[in-house]
Amino acid sequence: MEWGSESGAVRRHRIGGERRDGPVAAPQLEREALAQKPLADACGGDARTRKRSGEGSGGASRGAGTGLSEARAALGLALYLLALRALVHLSLQQLVVRGAAVGHRGEFDARQARDYLEHITSIGPRTTGSPENEILTVRYLLEQIKLIEVQSNSLHRISVDVQRPTGSFSIDFLGGFTSYYDNITNVVVKLEPRDGAQHAVLANCHFDSVANSPGFDDAVSCSVMLEVLRVLSTSSEALHHAVIFLFNGAEENVLQASHGFITQHPWASLIRAFINLEAAGVGGKELVFQTGPENPWLVQAYVSAAKHPFASVVAQEVFQSGIIPSDTDFRIYRDFGNIPGIDLAFIENGYIYHTKYDTADRILTDSIQRAGDNILAVLKYLATSDMLAASSKYQHGNMVFFDVLGLFVIAYPSRVGLIINYMVVMAVALYLGKKLLQPQNKTATYTKDFLCGLGITLISWFISLVTVLIIAVFISLIGQSLSWYNHFYVSVFLYGTAAVAKIIFIHTLAKRFHYVNASDQYLGEVFFDVSLFVHCGFLTALTYQGLCSAFISAIWVAFPLLTKLCVHKDFKQHGAGGKFIAFYLLGMFIPYLYALYLIWAVFEMFTPILGRSGSEIPPDVVLASILAGCTMILSSYFINFIYLAKSTKRTILTLTLVCTIAFLLVCSGTFFPYSSNPASPKPKRVFLQHMTRTFHDLDGNVVKRDSGIWINGFDYTGMSHITPHIPEINDTIRAPCEENAPLCGFPWYLPVHFLIRKNWYLPAPEVSLKEPAHFRLVSKEQTPWDSVKLTFEATGPSHMSFYVRTHKGSTLSQWSLGNGTPVTSKGGDYFVFYSHGLQASAWQFWIEVQVLEEQPEGVVTVAIAAHYLSGEDKRSSQLDALKEKFPDWTFPSAWKGQTAYLVSSVS
Repeated sequence: MEWGSESGAVRRHRIGGERRDGPVAAPQLEREALAQKPLADACGGDARTRKRSGEGSGGASRGAGTGLSEARAALGLALYLLALRALVHLSLQQLVVRGAAVGHRGEFDARQARDYLEHITSIGPRTTGSPENEILTVRYLLEQIKLIEVQSNSLHRISVDVQRPTGSFSIDFLGGFTSYYDNITNVVVKLEPRDGAQHAVLANCHFDSVANSPGFDDAVSCSVMLEVLRVLSTSSEALHHAVIFLFNGAEENVLQASHGFITQHPWASLIRAFINLEAAGVGGKELVFQTGPENPWLVQAYVSAAKHPFASVVAQEVFQSGIIPSDTDFRIYRDFGNIPGIDLAFIENGYIYHTKYDTADRILTDSIQRAGDNILAVLKYLATSDMLAASSKYQHGNMVFFDVLGLFVIAYPSRVGLIINYMVVMAVALYLGKKLLQPQNKTATYTKDFLCGLGITLISWFISLVTVLIIAVFISLIGQSLSWYNHFYVSVFLYGTAAVAKIIFIHTLAKRFHYVNASDQYLGEVFFDVSLFVHCGFLTALTYQGLCSAFISAIWVAFPLLTKLCVHKDFKQHGAGGKFIAFYLLGMFIPYLYALYLIWAVFEMFTPILGRSGSEIPPDVVLASILAGCTMILSSYFINFIYLAKSTKRTILTLTLVCTIAFLLVCSGTFFPYSSNPASPKPKRVFLQHMTRTFHDLDGNVVKRDSGIWINGFDYTGMSHITPHIPEINDTIRAPCEENAPLCGFPWYLPVHFLIRKNWYLPAPEVSLKEPAHFRLVSKEQTPWDSVKLTFEATGPSHMSFYVRTHKGSTLSQWSLGNGTPVTSKGGDYFVFYSHGLQASAWQFWIEVQVLEEQPEGVVTVAIAAHYLSGEDKRSSQLDALKEKFPDWTFPSAWKGQTAYLVSSVS
């Protein structure tokens, strides 16, 4: 870049001094401008004007009269974003349309559904195999179904079946494991026309709960289904197809009851589509977060029927990516039944999900009403649809779908989305191509500045990300992780302001030292084009990957481009005046509003999850990364304001000050991560298992036996916040890994050992059990194909885990579980999850080990862990005494266990 006969630094100094000298310097300014005119013409004429006006000590000078006021610009943008956030909040709080008929005949009545919910949750924790689950809840459901049947219209016929299936399957959830269930419970109701039906739609919920939780998850969905059943059965409108209501009793046992139904129940063959009702939080709006696979007609059914829609293909693609460590019965119906469906769940307030606070009183009646209105309408639509009977004809293709502030849903086939996306990309190509096809001297300047701007933008994003990650790592290292868990705004002030300040700072440096002689208007246009190009790149990449979520990038390209074309003339004539700002922000209304809408959903789901994501993933690093990404997106089309503003010094100082204050407060431990506030609890989850472990050698002799309380903190802070309250739980009792035993010798309930590597083991007396578990090797035989078949038998409580580790020189070739092919868990060991209903025979199974070379230490180690989650054997005096010591901001979930390890050889 040429600077004429004088250097840029000299010229800046002179012009800045002349500005400070006042009106007397005006003639000199005019002469300076005239002297630079030939140079401006050579570099693009009016597009890249070299006219100067000092900025005092603020850095590079700008075109006279075009600079924005820093205070007004910063305040305006802040108020703009806050207004959009308020609009999003308002839409989320509006659960149902006021004035709707409630309780009228043929309408869903949330008051009746709440009555069902309160009765079910009053039973208490309902773990599979407990009397509360297998007897009391089943009895209540059957009583209510009987009452509904008595009131039903003669047009309909109701059939009821209590299924108690036994089966086994493998699943790749949580790193992969195998599940076995025996005599679990399903309550199945079929509502059909009086003359019967050949096709059916399934509605699924589960009434069992995790241990020690009253189980709003998923009693609320079962309550909604009971009321939907009542309304449909009393309707005078005939159904074309059957509606099957499955109240399954073993979903928390990793989807066992749904597998038993879809693979074994005779009514399963009638089902052509399903709706799965879940809960990952307490209340709010129920989100449709999975559909399909394919079968776009199901999305259209939801769009046409739902009264209060809340759905997003973004949630679907995020959930199915595996980022969220959770799964639902949707997977079972899809993978084992080959049936398309809709998966929806309550997602608000996930902080108390699966805790003692997961109670019925925490959900608003309006939340129940909106869920009931939607489910009733969609089921009725499907049960009278001609498409249900011929669903196979409509199964091809995916859908792009998203709701607009809960008012309505926009949905279109993915192939249409593909066309829209590439049309938007072509529009950007034409827009930028027109600038590149200018006369050579103009094109060269624009291209150079555009590429420089692109580099500066990417560098600012990278440095912003690195900055917040450094802060997050430091916060984690000093033991202040999760300080924002109970005060989310702290994370915004800490990481959000740091990210924004760094982006503004990098661009301010570029404005002062690189683009020293370019006009405000020219730079504003260049950096708008850079942002447009970046979003267009994201759009192209997402579309190429076949992701339906690419529609977001299409919004972030199409609307800004239209806005730019509309305000371009006014901007060229009058610069960044009030009219330009107003129309610019108005044009950005839709992309920014929808972005904030999605960002709310992201943090609503991910923030509570980070409080139970294990000891290996630093939550501050994850949250800081998400906030940095959101900052990059939200700042993209506002970067040009940095170049249009007279200065950004005060903004940077203010943001830095806010970030510094937040940083110092976090480092000092001012913000405690957890809350015991009854209105809004955010508890720390701790699992306590009083267990006795027994290790045997090749000859069956006991080589080691110990007892203690095994302690797991389910977040990154471990026991650091517990130790001051319970001094005996400290790092001196950290549990060492038993290297030679499967899963480090710990009795894992589920294979989450790779997520939680920090454990504590407090010595305690041996476990006393009225009904101890028994595990033995029944037989060992040599097969004709040179392998060893080991047959085992186990009896014990309703929940047990079986582990296998093969030694060097041997492999596990087959077993009697799942589909016969052994599935390894993450880390190489084999994990089998077992459960049974109220009564079950001894569990007998076999494994076959292929031995290539027998080792002195044996060919395989097997273990069984028994988990007493209900009944008298669940409690011990040591557990009760320890639980009493835990502060009220914790949720200690406790039970007793028993583990035995056996080593086997070939002989």
